Amino acid sequence: MTSSYSVEVEHLTRRFDRFTAVDDISFQVRDGEIFGFLGANGAGKTTTIRMLCGLLLPTSGRGLVEGFDIATQSEEIKSHIGYMSQKFSLYDDLTVHENLEFYGGIYGLSGDAFRRALEKSAIFTGLKTHYSRMTRDIPLGWKQRLALTCSLLHQPKVLFLDEPTGGVDPISRREFWRLIYELAEAGTTVFVTTHYMDEAEYCNRLSIMHEGKIAAIGSPQELKKRFEKKTVEDVFVDLIRDKIRGQG
Repeated sequence: MTSSYSVEVEHLTRRFDRFTAVDDISFQVRDGEIFGFLGANGAGKTTTIRMLCGLLLPTSGRGLVEGFDIATQSEEIKSHIGYMSQKFSLYDDLTVHENLEFYGGIYGLSGDAFRRALEKSAIFTGLKTHYSRMTRDIPLGWKQRLALTCSLLHQPKVLFLDEPTGGVDPISRREFWRLIYELAEAGTTVFVTTHYMDEAEYCNRLSIMHEGKIAAIGSPQELKKRFEKKTVEDVFVDLIRDKIRGQG
């Protein structure tokens, strides 16, 4: 793996019995890049992220995250990444601070090390004023910030966000993306999946997924120029429509 890439994927495939969820995809993600996976539900985005996080073994192909092999070095990968899933396992019957203590323990943080990590992460996300509140009582936008804070406690080099703004209001979505930009500017590589077209415009580079395959890849500006469209949404709609027609 070359030092300028946080993620490298070559011919990655994942099958479930006769169903191919991820079909021979290859790409690279640069250090400090915001890399987006855009696609409808079932396009293969989450399956890809789960393989890259060491949570799911590939059927074939190869993937490296921070130089570690996703098939044989999953524990090493987990210590170098942060992962925020679509359904993050927050405990509603714990306070915000108790949730943070729990996830800090998962990352092996305790005592002064935990307090230093928490101070840095919580100041960044603005969560500190909510420590004493029960998690079930905070708005969804703040639950997303709590989930993000949990994933940042151990200062990962690569952050995987699987549809992190699903269901939140537009203002919370915008604020969440401000945090993503700040993370990337500080050197964190951010790999994010989304089905929101406006969010796709925020990425440095973008991979459009359809039925487990990469239909197109490039910066939002490159994709719009290549397909002669004004928005990523127009690129996506025309590209997927053509793919569907080609299957007919």
